[in-house]
Amino acid sequence: MTFGERVIDYYGDLQIKANLPQGVEVLNPYLDDEVMKLCKIFYHKYYNDERGRIFIVGINPGRFGAGITGIPFTDPVVLEKECRISNNFEKRKELSSEFIYRLIDRMGGPDHFYKHFYIGSVSSLGFVKDNKNYNYYDSKELYNALKSTIISNLVDQIGLGINSRKCYCLGQGKNYEYLNLLNMELKLFDQIIPLPHPRWVMQYRRKRLAEFMDQVIDKLIY
Repeated sequence: MTFGERVIDYYGDLQIKANLPQGVEVLNPYLDDEVMKLCKIFYHKYYNDERGRIFIVGINPGRFGAGITGIPFTDPVVLEKECRISNNFEKRKELSSEFIYRLIDRMGGPDHFYKHFYIGSVSSLGFVKDNKNYNYYDSKELYNALKSTIISNLVDQIGLGINSRKCYCLGQGKNYEYLNLLNMELKLFDQIIPLPHPRWVMQYRRKRLAEFMDQVIDKLIY
C-alpha cells in the first residue's frame, strides 16, 4: 500500500468509544462520503508513493478546517486554490489553514512540501461543546477519557510511514505539554520540537507573521 492509501484506511476506521463528559460531542468529518472522496483525491495526489514522511502534530480538527474537509489545516478555500481540488463546501477561510499554506508556499508549494511532511494530530477527531471548538486538553475529564484513543491515534499515525524519530508539535503550550507527557511514558519520539500554533500567530501575533514564519521554516528540517 502507498502512504496515502494507509492514511485513507486510518481515517476510515476512526471512532471514539469512550464516554465523553456531558456536553462534549465528537467531530468526525470522515463519516461523510464527500469528505472521504476528497481525502482520497488529496492523498492520492500528494502521497501516492512509499516515501517516509516527517510528522507534524497538531491538536485536533476544528470546525472550519479539517472538520469540514477532513484534511488537517486545509480549509475549502486552500483545498481548491492551492491544492487544485474542487469542492462544494462553503468557501470560508480558516486562520490556521491560511498560515500553513503560506508556509507551504514559502517551502516550495504543496507538491514539494507533502513529499517530506505529513500533518496529523494528537487526536485525529475533533470536539465541539456549546457549538464551539473544544480541544482534547480543555478538561482533565475529557483528556482522561480520550487517553487510550490518543495513544492509539499517535501509534497508528507513526505506523503510516513516519521516517524520523523526531516530530514537530504545533503549539508551544498545552499541546506540547501533553505530547511531552505522553512521550515520557511511551517513548514514541527521541525529540519533540515545538512550533508556534498557526492560529495563535494569526490571531494574536499577526503583525509579526513574517518573523514567526521564518522561525518555523528554520526549524523544519527534512
